[in-house]
Amino acid sequence: MPVTDARDTPAWENWGRTVASTPARRARPRDEAEVAAEVARAAQDGLRVRAVGSGHSFTAAAATDGLHLELDLLAGVEAVERRHDGTARVTVRAGTRLYHLHHLLAAHGLALTNLGDIDRQTIAGAISTGTHGTGVRFGGMASQVSGVRVVTPDGEVLTAGADDPPGSARRELFEVARLGLGSVGVLTAVTLETVPAFWLRARDEPWALARVLEDVDAFATSADHAELFWFPGTHRALTFRNDRLSADEAARWGTDQSGLKGRLRLLRQEARGLVDDELLSNGLFELVNRVATAAPGLTAGLNRFSARALPAREHVAPSHEVFSHKRRVRFREMEYAIPRAAVRDVVRELDVWLRRSSEAVPFPVELRFAAPDDVWLSTARDRETAYVAVHQYVRMSHRRWFDAAERILVAADGRPHWGKLHSRTAEDLAAHYPLQDVARVRAAVDPGGVFANGYVDTVLGAPGAPSRPSSSRSRSGSST
Repeated sequence: MPVTDARDTPAWENWGRTVASTPARRARPRDEAEVAAEVARAAQDGLRVRAVGSGHSFTAAAATDGLHLELDLLAGVEAVERRHDGTARVTVRAGTRLYHLHHLLAAHGLALTNLGDIDRQTIAGAISTGTHGTGVRFGGMASQVSGVRVVTPDGEVLTAGADDPPGSARRELFEVARLGLGSVGVLTAVTLETVPAFWLRARDEPWALARVLEDVDAFATSADHAELFWFPGTHRALTFRNDRLSADEAARWGTDQSGLKGRLRLLRQEARGLVDDELLSNGLFELVNRVATAAPGLTAGLNRFSARALPAREHVAPSHEVFSHKRRVRFREMEYAIPRAAVRDVVRELDVWLRRSSEAVPFPVELRFAAPDDVWLSTARDRETAYVAVHQYVRMSHRRWFDAAERILVAADGRPHWGKLHSRTAEDLAAHYPLQDVARVRAAVDPGGVFANGYVDTVLGAPGAPSRPSSSRSRSGSST
């Protein structure tokens, strides 16, 4: 197994360039047995352990000065358990990248029921940080997990899942392992609840922002999966509404494309998608952000241009091709989950601050939705949720904008995304999550804190120090 020590281990940096660390050791295990051996060895040597995937978390979730485990060799499908209704439980290795998983599932005629809009992550990293998509009837990725295999500090491999009895040690381990920042062990495999592969009809349209805010619920329920981009300083939103097609509808669409006219229409659709996704959303958008960096005073005009650059279009494609997008323009991001009923006031407050401050923000604000779920550390736990994400180009300062947005979002009873920038602590978050239960499970599985790091201890509480609900739910400091 390739292993390096401190003398030749380079510093690690995440994708957003917000976190860097220098591990004492780095290992790239080839299988679960090697993961277990490396974890046990590190624990004996007094090193902390963190698994690292694509580095797409903007927080320090994966940072360590101990052992970094790179799990990209633990990839692929292990088992497919089909049901009579066409759904299946699929067990995949933890290091499988989502963009590979799409095709592995498609080969079995299957798909995940919902996805985020970026698919560079590993499946373990995505579920562990609370990755989600959009759609008022659909939960985040962790809600699609029904089983895990996890390596504990002594190198033991434990299996836990939704079928374990409620209240049992295995069931509680499952709750923290499927979404818990890797705080109870290293995931080596996850079992996913999948559905028959399906296609989406996507409608991308510019709307007046006021039209959305007039009735947020109407917009959120206007499609199976609805979201929007709003460019600061403008009154326009780019809306994206995707509806699931039945097998018969997808078949009819395929038949419509079989003739010469259909093939020509399909070619036009693909060419249009290439222009929109590659030229406008990446190449031209990178140029826009570079101009805004050099001349911040031009940002308002650039945002008006960006809000009009992507015209309306409609297309049909397999679900993963519609859900996921290529994002090559590097940025920083903060995202909060708020009650859906608070969306209108939050967006208006963000707009007021941006106009008063004249802050240069060439990246859009993103708005998505999710169904309530019962995952212990899910940001959509027990409430109808809207996600408000703010971004800033990597070459521009994000601090003032993120601090202002965070104050507004926290005041709206917001919960920060575990993998995106924020300043909240366990004391703040105990009002939203059962952190005492999480602490109890962590203490039972990992009493020595082998799988902890500074970020995990900040947001979940240091080992042996269960958090108490904060007296104020609207305190906010600077983004990290």
